[in-house]
Parts: sequence; structure tokens; C-alpha cells
Amino acid sequence: MRPIPSPTEVDLRSAAAALGEELRRRGWRLATAESSTAGLIGHAITMVPGASDYYVGGVISYSNLSKEVQLGVPSDLLDRWGAVSAEVASAMAEGARDRFGVEIGVAVTGIAGPDGGTATKPVGRHYAAVASPGHPAVVQLLDLDFDRDGNRAAAALAALELASREVSRA
Repeated sequence: MRPIPSPTEVDLRSAAAALGEELRRRGWRLATAESSTAGLIGHAITMVPGASDYYVGGVISYSNLSKEVQLGVPSDLLDRWGAVSAEVASAMAEGARDRFGVEIGVAVTGIAGPDGGTATKPVGRHYAAVASPGHPAVVQLLDLDFDRDGNRAAAALAALELASREVSRA
């Protein structure tokens, strides 16, 4: 069986454009909190002309300390669940939403590889989360099987698509 290729910059731009249309339709703004994707979601969003109408900014919170300081993720949450968890992804999305004063917070945390995985949190494990008005954050578990760049791109794409679905259903 032939492996599925990882998402490309074209895929990311297309997903970001679709999200931008939904945000414009609602008159909402968005902020990002990225760990394993290290700014790739923000990059994709800003590839779309006019993104400044709805994209406020983002935080690359690669360390636990930056998750705590920049996004307000409680240290006990990090201690209990670890940085790569649904609970932390949710707190990151809420933190981005609150800290930037926007309607939508999008977050990703994960293990891009090639090392860093464990038996319970393998390489490729990511969580994408979206926080929106009046709802608890929605979190999606992703178990990806690409190389480092492919895992990062696939996680970013999944987060953009999840955000589009959440904005359109709100």
C-alpha cells in the first residue's frame, strides 16, 4: 500500500482561507496557541490576504513554562496530564481566547518526532482544540504517522479544519 502524503502548504492555505471566510461571516476574531506546530497554523492563516481582519495573533508555547505564563495553563494540569493531553490542549485554546480577547482560540500540542514518544504517548500523537463562545473547548485526538514535518503539517491542517467546523456550527 502506498503511504498517504502529508498535507502541503497549498492544503494549509486552502483550509486557512475556508476558516477565514467563516470568521468573516460571523464577524469573529481568532488567536492561536501552538506547541508542536510552532507557528505553522499562524503562518497558514497569514498566507491568506486580508487575514488581519480576523487574526489577532498567537503564542508559540513550546515549553510547559510558556504554557503557564503566556496562556494561563495551570501547572497542576500539566503535572497531572502532561503537555500532550486533551486537557492541556483545551486549556491552551481557552488561554489563547482569553488572553487575546477573541471569540475563537485554536491550539495544538503534540509529539512531532522523530523522538520523544512513549508507550502511552507515541510519536505522532497530537491534540487540536478549539474554544468558542458559550461552549466548552472541543478537542480532537490525532495519531499521525508522517515524518516530523508531515506530523506538524497534518496537525495544523486538522486544527484549521476543526476550527472551521466549530465556527460554522456556532
